[in-house]
Amino acid sequence: MSRFLYRVGGASAAHPWRVIGAWIVAVVLALGLASTFGGSPQDNYDAPGTASQRGTDLLRAGFPEFAGADARIVLHDPDGQVDPDVVAATAERISQTEYVILVTPPRMSTDGDTALLTAYYDRPVTDVGDKRAVENLEAAIAPAREAGLTTEIGGQVAENVRTIDGRAEAIGISFALVILLIAFGSIIAAGVPLAVAFVGLGIGTAGVTLLAAATDVSTIVPTLGTMVGLGVGIDYALLLVTRHVEGLRAGLSVRGAAARATATAGTSVVFAGTTVIFALMGLRLVGLSTYATTGFATAISVVAVVVTAITLVPALCGLAGQRLRGRRARRRAASADATTSATAGAGQEAGAPSLTARWAARVGRRPLPWALAALAVLLALAAPILDMRTWPQDAGSAAESTHQRRAYDLIAAEFGPGANGPLLLAADLRELPQQRLDGLVSQLAATPDVASVAAPLISADGTTAVLVVEPTVGPSDPRAADLVRHLRADVLPAGVEITGWTAAFADLSELLADRLWTVVGFVVGVSLLLLLVVFRSPVVALKAAVMNLLSVAAAYGTVVAVFQWGWGVDLLGLPHAVPMSSWLPLLMFAVLFGLSMDYEVFLLSRIREEWLATGDPRGSVVRGLARTGRVITSAGLIMIAVFAGFALDPDVTVKMVGVGMAVAVLVDMTVIRMVLVPATMALLGRANWWLPGWLDRLLPHIDVHGEGEAAVPATPAGAGTATPAGAGTDGRAAGPAGPHATPAPRAGDGAEATAAVASGR
Repeated sequence: MSRFLYRVGGASAAHPWRVIGAWIVAVVLALGLASTFGGSPQDNYDAPGTASQRGTDLLRAGFPEFAGADARIVLHDPDGQVDPDVVAATAERISQTEYVILVTPPRMSTDGDTALLTAYYDRPVTDVGDKRAVENLEAAIAPAREAGLTTEIGGQVAENVRTIDGRAEAIGISFALVILLIAFGSIIAAGVPLAVAFVGLGIGTAGVTLLAAATDVSTIVPTLGTMVGLGVGIDYALLLVTRHVEGLRAGLSVRGAAARATATAGTSVVFAGTTVIFALMGLRLVGLSTYATTGFATAISVVAVVVTAITLVPALCGLAGQRLRGRRARRRAASADATTSATAGAGQEAGAPSLTARWAARVGRRPLPWALAALAVLLALAAPILDMRTWPQDAGSAAESTHQRRAYDLIAAEFGPGANGPLLLAADLRELPQQRLDGLVSQLAATPDVASVAAPLISADGTTAVLVVEPTVGPSDPRAADLVRHLRADVLPAGVEITGWTAAFADLSELLADRLWTVVGFVVGVSLLLLLVVFRSPVVALKAAVMNLLSVAAAYGTVVAVFQWGWGVDLLGLPHAVPMSSWLPLLMFAVLFGLSMDYEVFLLSRIREEWLATGDPRGSVVRGLARTGRVITSAGLIMIAVFAGFALDPDVTVKMVGVGMAVAVLVDMTVIRMVLVPATMALLGRANWWLPGWLDRLLPHIDVHGEGEAAVPATPAGAGTATPAGAGTDGRAAGPAGPHATPAPRAGDGAEATAAVASGR
């Protein structure tokens, strides 16, 4: 792979305008196709095999008006009683809006100051259309508002509307630019990762839009794709640009530096991106189309930024030439040429070790206490998982500035909290006698936590009955889910199924909790296999997987503490504590495990390079950390900024994703990379790279670390980029360097390695 990427990087740097032009054409073409043939994201909440889905299917056959979406319109007069004529006129206008099949008679509050109208649609909420449906309802209730009534819209239609204001993206990009400027000291160098991220994100967004035309794509995907695409796009480009600048500092020509960076750092980018993609594919195992398309659509963004990074970065680097280093760096390099040359010839250290190198050496001297301390911190962060409760977000957790939240609060205050989440009981009268149905109504009314039971309605063909049961608690209250389970287990006879939003949420929560371990097993197993192939070490692969699991657990625990325990809800603009979204554990695991593996691949690739070059297990960790310290820290800060910006998103689930992912990256770049990695590798020593002979013969030999890539040695700029026949990147004889080969110091590596350690690269 390194040979192929070397040629790609060299060709891109040699012909930058061709590559840039090709990408411009690709972006324009992709966006044009998306605008012409693309679709709009829409959720699909069907959960095949669940009890609530069976009830929904039964209602769709017997009561189509109860099987589609609903909207709840609240008319409230704070100064007196609601005018019945105004209510009737409003109901008539609502009945004439698009897709509305039924408007129930108004339900009046005890004091007469509030009327509740429920509109039923002839199709699921995902097919109604979000903003247009709400706008139609706004137009229908406008006369009532002009008459002095307080009007609010709730229900599924209003709750399905997502608002994207762009603040999160703008904040993340602004912080990323500042960090890149600090890291490189050059506007041109800082602009390259952003340009690559934008191009990759444009292609990925167009791909998601085209996918939405062919299948249902969740409404959260555009935000999630932007979040992941920006984060990994900037990170991958940053890694490549940093490695390219290292080559320029070492004296390589511009083209040679671009080729070598693509052959080495580009390989890490490809395998890191592959890990993220495989992790996202694990969502397919959930069995819900929403998760499957979320995985596919987000993977499109990742593929786009990976391909963009390994082609557009070397092209832009080739076009920028030495200007990537900045004026100060070029002046310092010119004055230090003589000193660097002397140091290279002597093979001695060119200054004091970097802070990262000194830290790694310090941890390595007493690895066990440091490892135990880091493990204790991670377990403390993960501890709140023991109290984790999942539940899909509803209007009760929305911001108080939204229509749906104000409607939710009015309904709860005037009609009771259970009015926001009624249960629909679908009875198949072909299995349930009429007299049994009459007795069931009385039995339900006497059940604890049931506030009321409406008289059953019989379908026109006499095959189906529906009963509306109103709990005493709101839909997100744990007792609501307990009531659903109790009714199914102890009250309802055969032929009766519970559906409705609350029952569907309870089933989804249980289904997702059950499927979590299937997804975890698949993602961890595939990641272990990829790491084993990449690093040819079962110890390193297993250790990386365990560390990533710890970072994900720490993110889960933090989300529980911040949202469910309410430790940070005020700062995030939430009115009260909320349970973790049922969608979150699976979604966060797939994305986080893949992203956390990025840093493992970046860091361990450099450590393995040093190990193959020197055979020094402890020194290779110190030098690997020193060489990657600055770039991984910058990349981590950028990703944290991007993810933290999404904590400002009005959607609670997006807030949770942003907070959880930011915490996971922070933990990964501090506790894990700075403490656990050097501590465990120091404890294990040469055992880190142990590989049984039988496994060595079984694993494919893939050149992913430059052991045999046709990359150039550190030749001066202008000296050409050709590599002597049979020579490897660093002047060694090319050929497979298996795990049992004796690593040897690289020829001509003195100045470059010493300078890198001293500078903290």
